[in-house]
Amino acid sequence: MLRDILRGEDEQIAAVTDVIAAAGPDLLVLQRFDYDYDLAALNGFADVLRQKGADYPFLFARQPNSGMATGLDMDGDGRLGSPRDAQGYGRFAGQGGMAVLSKYPILQDEARDFSGILWKDLPETLIPEKDGAPFPSAGAQAVQRLSSVAHWEVPVRLPDGTVLRLLAWHATPPVFDGPEDMNGRRNHDEAAFWRLYIEGRLGVRPADSAFVLLGDANLDPVDGVGRPEAISALLAHPLLQDPDPQSEGGTAASRRQGGANARQRGNPASDTVDWPDEGTSPGNMRVDYVLPSRALRVKRAGVFWPESGPMAATVEAASRHRLVWVDLDVPATP
Repeated sequence: MLRDILRGEDEQIAAVTDVIAAAGPDLLVLQRFDYDYDLAALNGFADVLRQKGADYPFLFARQPNSGMATGLDMDGDGRLGSPRDAQGYGRFAGQGGMAVLSKYPILQDEARDFSGILWKDLPETLIPEKDGAPFPSAGAQAVQRLSSVAHWEVPVRLPDGTVLRLLAWHATPPVFDGPEDMNGRRNHDEAAFWRLYIEGRLGVRPADSAFVLLGDANLDPVDGVGRPEAISALLAHPLLQDPDPQSEGGTAASRRQGGANARQRGNPASDTVDWPDEGTSPGNMRVDYVLPSRALRVKRAGVFWPESGPMAATVEAASRHRLVWVDLDVPATP
């Protein structure tokens, strides 16, 4: 059994690295990648990519909130020590973190990590209450961080000397909770953080106008459950632009789903995740985003999701989430 599990993991890693090598991005934000202090796993992953012709000599990762123990009941179930009692869902510290891989130098010392911001301190927060009291408790809210995984600003120096800043995050799914809607509220506020940040309402804002907001919002602006106001505000924000990446594979998958996806209101060509369509599962949705600032010129954009052929099978084996890419023209800094 263990041998089969390890074989399956090896096959998935091979598929993931094949997809990245085929897409060939200069900058890559990798989601759900386990963190370790020495970045041994990330360096090993970069070695595999290098063997496939995709060389990323510059790497960035910080400890995420996922799996970070609190010693408290953070989900209100009356028990301690479960994955949901961590700062963000995780069975161990660092599970399901984020990483940035780059062909260009990452300015490590200038990176900003906002993952320690407390949820209760966010302006206009939707942090939950129950019967007029903090939920799950005042003690839990006193230490509860906003980020379920992380919120980072990662500056990258491009070949002409221009600095491009990546604003990266991974939000919690807006489900798996109770009537207090704690996950739905947190999901909303994790996206709302970026609106407040780029508007300078948190006392600090991106140091340059050349930035890209990107990550897994775990929310579709029109389909599924959740509170879409925050992600919709980002998609329509005057400081950002939405290139609306699309694919033929998303459209084809929607046709194959038939009645299970008949409730979809959004454009299936814009979908970025292939979730199951049976029962209460949400089906395919748009939940992954790359939103450049207005200072940048979008040349092309897409979702790496071929309709057919060998690479289509590789993409399916790699992840339910598809690689979202945007080709940008970054004006040189004066």
